[in-house]
Amino acid sequence: MTPRPTLVATAIAAALLAPAPWVASDFALSLMLSCLMYVGLAVSWAMFSGATNYLSLATAAFFGIGAYVTAWGHGTLPYALAVALGGLAATIFATAVGAAVLHLRGAYFAVLTFGLGELVRHAITYAEKTWAKTVGRVITEPPAPEVVYLTVLALAMLAVATAAAVRASRFGLALAGIGSDEERARTLGVNTRATKIAGFALAAFFAGALGAAVAVRWTYIEPASVFNPFIGFQTVLIAMVGGAHTLIGPIASAVVFSVLTEVLRLQFPYAYLITLGALLILLVLYLPGGIASVFERWKWARSHA
Repeated sequence: MTPRPTLVATAIAAALLAPAPWVASDFALSLMLSCLMYVGLAVSWAMFSGATNYLSLATAAFFGIGAYVTAWGHGTLPYALAVALGGLAATIFATAVGAAVLHLRGAYFAVLTFGLGELVRHAITYAEKTWAKTVGRVITEPPAPEVVYLTVLALAMLAVATAAAVRASRFGLALAGIGSDEERARTLGVNTRATKIAGFALAAFFAGALGAAVAVRWTYIEPASVFNPFIGFQTVLIAMVGGAHTLIGPIASAVVFSVLTEVLRLQFPYAYLITLGALLILLVLYLPGGIASVFERWKWARSHA
């Protein structure tokens, strides 16, 4: 399986979306930015968790770490460097955490990775209050909107291209083998520990870089906003609704959910969150393969009719 068609389609999509800052309204541009952010988050999450069946809830932790790299470096670091360092900081953190906890599976791994976001949030809050005598940071001179948009677009397209390349590589086959039967993959010669850590860290890079890239959209950055569990839960839900074992599923689902979020969250915030939670439970119980699995079953049934 070659990733070339996906890479070509990604390049075409990037070329079509790049002029948006100069032709779209402010609202449309904000919506497109949200769509692209969740495309990058969902695709990179599915690249690891969809393949290995390790339910990671650490996206909010990686996103927040990246955002705080931008907050701390604002005014001293160039924007592009802050984005790269945000991804690198999340990667280093994920590597250290992955080495410690990736021997766990199921609910234990999910609960522990969710706790990472809370742990880092409280640690940064304590550090800010103790040494900086503040809780948040003010972004006084953010980059131009078109710079932020093009950066997020580049990261989202890079996440899609990376996921496609991983799926077509021996590394991707190793991740899929771990998800299918980890013990069997180990007996066939796969270094499952190193593979899982590398996949976990690679997914964390995109979450951290996207957090660093979009942090400048907020005038005031504080731990409660950038380590928001909603970011992590929506990322998981988007990937699972679309089909975490596919590439196109999380992309299409990210667009749909971003639009629904903008339309419904402001008008029906509590009902929207309840709906998200109920949908996630139903998917885990009755449709773990996501909507994409329904189409796959339909195609299989037609071909064997």
